[in-house]
Amino acid sequence: MQENYQPQTIEQDVQKAWEVSGVFNVSESSSAEKYYCLSMFPYPSGKLHMGHVRNYTIGDVISRYQRMLGKNVLQPMGWDAFGLPAENAAMQHGVHPAEWTYSNIDYMRDQLKRLGFGYDWNRELATCDPEYFKWEQWFFLRLLDKGLAYKKTAPVNWCPKDMTVLANEQVIDGCCWRCDSKVERKEIAQWFLKITDYADELLQSLDTLDGWPEQVKTMQANWIGRSEGVEMDFAVADMEPVRIYTTRPDTLMGVTYLAVAAEHPLALTAAESNADIATFIANCKLMETSEAAMETMEKRGIDSGIKAIHPISGEQVPVWIANFVLMGYGTGAVMSVPAHDQRDYEFAIKYGIAIKQVIFATDGMDDACSEHAFTAKGILKNSGQFDGLTSALAFNAIAETLEKASKGTRKVNFRLRDWGVSRQRYWGAPIPVIYCNGCGTVPVPDKDLPVILPKDVVLDGSQSPLVAHPTFSTCECPTCGKPARRETDTFDTFMESSWYFARFACNKADSMLDAKASHWLPVDHYIGGIEHAILHLLYARFYTKLLRDEGLITCDEPFKKLLTQGMVLKDGSKMSKSKGNTVDPQSLIEQYGADTVRLFIMFAAPPEQSLEWSDSGVEGASRFLKRLWRQVYLHVSTGSCSAALDKAALTNEQSAMRRQLHQTLQKVSHDMGVRIIFNTAIAANMELLNSLAKFTDDSETGKAIRQEVLEAIVLMLSPMVPHICHQLWLDLGHQDALLTMAWPVVDESALVQDLLELVVQVNGKLRSKISVATTASKEDIQAIVLADEQVLRFIDGHSIKKVIIVPGKLVNIVV
Repeated sequence: MQENYQPQTIEQDVQKAWEVSGVFNVSESSSAEKYYCLSMFPYPSGKLHMGHVRNYTIGDVISRYQRMLGKNVLQPMGWDAFGLPAENAAMQHGVHPAEWTYSNIDYMRDQLKRLGFGYDWNRELATCDPEYFKWEQWFFLRLLDKGLAYKKTAPVNWCPKDMTVLANEQVIDGCCWRCDSKVERKEIAQWFLKITDYADELLQSLDTLDGWPEQVKTMQANWIGRSEGVEMDFAVADMEPVRIYTTRPDTLMGVTYLAVAAEHPLALTAAESNADIATFIANCKLMETSEAAMETMEKRGIDSGIKAIHPISGEQVPVWIANFVLMGYGTGAVMSVPAHDQRDYEFAIKYGIAIKQVIFATDGMDDACSEHAFTAKGILKNSGQFDGLTSALAFNAIAETLEKASKGTRKVNFRLRDWGVSRQRYWGAPIPVIYCNGCGTVPVPDKDLPVILPKDVVLDGSQSPLVAHPTFSTCECPTCGKPARRETDTFDTFMESSWYFARFACNKADSMLDAKASHWLPVDHYIGGIEHAILHLLYARFYTKLLRDEGLITCDEPFKKLLTQGMVLKDGSKMSKSKGNTVDPQSLIEQYGADTVRLFIMFAAPPEQSLEWSDSGVEGASRFLKRLWRQVYLHVSTGSCSAALDKAALTNEQSAMRRQLHQTLQKVSHDMGVRIIFNTAIAANMELLNSLAKFTDDSETGKAIRQEVLEAIVLMLSPMVPHICHQLWLDLGHQDALLTMAWPVVDESALVQDLLELVVQVNGKLRSKISVATTASKEDIQAIVLADEQVLRFIDGHSIKKVIIVPGKLVNIVV
């Protein structure tokens, strides 16, 4: 064994050995219990950042630990390779998105291998590979045939310069994040998936996800947003009635105006004869539609001049056109009760609309709504036949009245909206439909899949490259053979990430999925950032149910356990290029080795918490690995130890060393397997190594105990620092590779403690230590203490006032 720890040489040699043996390549034929561990795959941006390193190290530690428990572990890796950043890079550097993407994949793959992650690289996939998105296109056509995919006009954030739809997060202060143009609200035709058809199941099956953080399940439940209410019609003369939905029918008698979206048919009718209304509607198109923007923007409106009829009182209610109502949400109209809704209240104050209070506090304290809305539930007044009812009773009474008059009905609604999957971009999977003047919307035949992106495109940001391409959209109708037009929108990249975990299980299949997918699914442990808690996870759950209903898999949910790791911070802020506070993993690997980086990442904080970067912490991790290497070196340099342990003949010191070992093993097994907390597991091994350094027994039995302790430390730390542990295991005299070893077993007999060591104090100051039998009484302990020479020195000539005995810990003599 070499004397000094040289991580770069060791790690390269160990990684070569792993690659040659193919130890991480798994098959479905194993009789061992399957375990599928998956970390969210990365976008190939070019370089790994510390968030990547943390995410993938956590997944690798879990995978290696489960493998040591004897399970057949699948841990794959691939690339979420489509997306707008590749188009931006193409425009900035004059490189085709495909070239940029695949070059980055090659570089990042090498980085991942350098960190020693135990991936089955035979299952690698990239979502931009036609063999991957071919099946996505195929599946979309199955959904189209079932009516679960459809096209409709919907309001979007539109950048007039880039000629593309922007996601809400791409709108910064009302402007395009890329070109800073003022974003408009525009109605365009888009493709949707009917996720709302699965809203109830998506909500109810959250209760089955016992391995998910409650925080994430709550976030998903709120996003789905199930509510019970009443849908009703307000009649309008010579027009279709205005339909609204409310969860507070108890406030119906307090309605003083209706508010409709700028795109509502009533608003468009009013604009035909009123220039001011037409101008207001045009201005509404120049605002963003994100929820955050809608909450904070100034609430503006204009009276349409049209009156609606209250469905119970028969009174006329003015209809206002308001910028805070969107046509794409609900019915595009809301009933406004300013006395009992703060937004409605502020709007009414601004425009001088009446405020009528109909709900009052149950304690009899009337709130005149002079300064704010009274939003609590209570007792009805000023509500005619419903006066005196509680809000709960009024819900049913008002609903029944509306139902008898055929003016409304009880209804369950969801906040969740159908998933818009169209994007007006190039670097994405083409949507496989064709438009024919005679045949309408026609699916691309299966034999013509995949629809592949043309390579000769111009990326200048002026418009979608597929629209501008001279031949891409030109085709023949598969039904009638006449000239037709191909769809130029591409899929939202969430489409690819919503089923990749299933394709990993059978990435060589000549169908979308085969039986191997059902063998491996669901994923046993999924690891990723909390920022994906809603959309990615919700879409993946939805897609799993679609795949199940198509008969492609058998599970109902994609992920059994979910771990959402915290961010990596530096100087209190999230690491980012814009803040200039990033740390390059590659340079750290070159300086300290991959194991040091892995150890620091796992030791600095529990997985769910944010990790504060510390250069000194990295150096500390490096020093610990050197100490571990040094202890093994000192041990093996004294020669092999052949003595078998006679457990019944151990000295107190020997028994204490073995007891600490197996107490540590017991704790680490619990931390690793139950708590999924690694920093405490590492700390326990550090304490054990420190104790071993003080264990100076050079007898054959002492050497055997040292061998046992070092072997256990190496095995326990191997999921975190696999390279050094691989080498140390060989240096400790083993022929078989460490990766073939099982997790060590606790020796229960070693935990049995015959003697206890107690600290002895005189007036609170440490004066001695004694060993007593675990069965010793307080009287026995006191007698032993008062016979101890060290203690007698400090109480000589003093009378003892009190003897305090803390069982199992200390004795304090007060003189």
